[in-house]
Amino acid sequence: MSAQDDSKGRMTRRGVVLSGVAMAAWPLAGRAQEPHPNPMPEELRDVLERNPALPVAGNPDGDVTLTEFFDYNCTFCRRNIKAVQQIVSRDEDLRLVFREWPVFGEGSMFAAKASLATLNQGKYWQFHSAMMGLNARAEEATVMRVAREIGLDTEKLRADMEARAILDQIYETMDLADTMGLQGTPTFIAGHEARFGLQTLGDLQLLVAQARRNLL
Repeated sequence: MSAQDDSKGRMTRRGVVLSGVAMAAWPLAGRAQEPHPNPMPEELRDVLERNPALPVAGNPDGDVTLTEFFDYNCTFCRRNIKAVQQIVSRDEDLRLVFREWPVFGEGSMFAAKASLATLNQGKYWQFHSAMMGLNARAEEATVMRVAREIGLDTEKLRADMEARAILDQIYETMDLADTMGLQGTPTFIAGHEARFGLQTLGDLQLLVAQARRNLL
């Protein structure tokens, strides 16, 4: 998606204002299983981890942030949910950020919009866990069924899904993924490194431990 100038002369993608410095090249493509040779620019880290609209689990003041790029129709994302839940419950100093990256079609986009809209009802984690436990494709019917099962106000949910801020959040994630050259879902990023694909609890713990060592 090409960039264009908005009315204030800033560069935008898909309508989301992004910092040219923050989005400077820090490609992950080809390095998903290797240590990154360069530190992540702080401006990029702020965009990646610190958008106040991002869903966060674990310790909001944790010393390390683990960011997951995922899609509710991604098989490996669903299989990863147990390891993600375990690392959050076992590491009291970990901050976990969710990045909705709907790459598997219209059902995934509907699910991502609904997921972010649950923040207004305080049930993001419940919805996320239930969606990751689906034995069916994420699409409008299954998403709304899950919403009803966990006690969401579905009329409010549908209305909140259409907020421009939700689309902006999704498009920002898409831009980040494009700019960093992510290979697909799931991708986990912590510190200056990323891991793509199915991860065990041990894999995630090693990624977080390396990020902590880099803080010293």
